[in-house]
Amino acid sequence: MKFTAEQIAGILEGTVVGNPNIEVSKLAKIEEGTEGSLTFLANPKYKSFIYTTKSSITIVNSDFEPEEDLSTTLIKVDDAYGAFTKLLEYYNQIKLNKSGIEQPSFISDSAKIGEDIYIGAFTYIGDNVTLGKNVKIFPNSYIGDNVTIGDNTIVFSGGKVYSDCIIGNNCVINSGAIIGADGFGFAPNEKGEYSKVPQIGNVILEDFVDIGAGTTIDRATLGSTIIRRGVKLDNQIQIAHNVEIGKNTVIAAQTGVAGSTKIGENCQIGGQVGIVGHISIGNNVKIQAQSGIGRHVKDNEVLQGSPALPYGDFNKSYVYFKNLPKIVKNINEIEKKVDGNN
Repeated sequence: MKFTAEQIAGILEGTVVGNPNIEVSKLAKIEEGTEGSLTFLANPKYKSFIYTTKSSITIVNSDFEPEEDLSTTLIKVDDAYGAFTKLLEYYNQIKLNKSGIEQPSFISDSAKIGEDIYIGAFTYIGDNVTLGKNVKIFPNSYIGDNVTIGDNTIVFSGGKVYSDCIIGNNCVINSGAIIGADGFGFAPNEKGEYSKVPQIGNVILEDFVDIGAGTTIDRATLGSTIIRRGVKLDNQIQIAHNVEIGKNTVIAAQTGVAGSTKIGENCQIGGQVGIVGHISIGNNVKIQAQSGIGRHVKDNEVLQGSPALPYGDFNKSYVYFKNLPKIVKNINEIEKKVDGNN
C-alpha cells in the first residue's frame, strides 16, 4: 500500500515540510533509504545521513532545522522515535488485517467461532474449541480439542496449541511455538526402564503474553503450567511442566526452565540461562546470560555465572580468575623463598 506525506502526518499529528503528495510504500533505515521509502531521524549521531538519504519522507523532531538543502520531505513531530514506533504498529495492523476462513481447513462442528475471525488454509480446529473476537490463526496451525483462545490473539503459521490449554486476550504465539506438549515425565522400574507418566494438566497463558518462534511450553502433570499477564518469551525457550512465570517477566532466547520452578514478577532473564526444577525465584530478579541457577533466589538479586553468584561477587572473582596464572606464579616464588630461608 502507498501513503502520502499528508496522510502519514495526519496519523502522527505532524506537520509536512516539503511535498505533501509524495508517496511511500516501504520503510528503511535513514542510511539505507531509497526512493519510495519512509525513514526517521531521532539519534543526533545519524544527522549527517539526512542530507544524503534517498528516502522520500523522513520523520524528524519538531525542533529540527536543516543546515543544508534536503531532497527528502520532512514530517515534523514532537517525538520522532515514538512517532515511527506508532507508525510501525499501524503498518503491522494493516499487514495483519486478514479475515475470513480459507480452504482447505478443518473446523469441528462443535467449535465456537467469534466475530471478525481469520483462519488460514490447512489449519485444524478441534472439538469444543472457543475462539474469541478478532482472533487470527495463520495457515498450517493446529488448535486441539477444548482449547480456549481469547479476543485479539494471533497464532502465526505452524503454531500448535494442544488440547485443554487456555490462551488469554491479546496474546501472540509465533511460528513453530508449541503450547501444551507433554512434560518430561518418566518413572524408572526395577529393570532400569522408563515408563511414561501421563501428563493430564494444561497450559494457561494470561493476557498480553508473547511467545517466540520455536518456544515450547509443556503441559502440567497435574494442574497447570501458568504464564502470567504481560510475560514476553523470546525464541527457542523451553518451559517445563508445572512452571509458573510471574507477570511482566521477560526471558531471552535458548533459556531452559525445569519442572515446577516458580519465577516471580518483573524479572529479566538473559539468553542461554539454565534454571533447575523445584526452586523459587523472587520478584525483580536479573539473571545475566549463560548463568546456571541451582538454588532459590530472593527478590531483587542480580546474578551471573554458573553456578550463579551475586553480580558484584562474580565480577570481583573474575578479576582474580583472569590473573590466576600470575597469582600462582607469585605464590610459587614466595614458597621457594620461604623454603630457601629454612
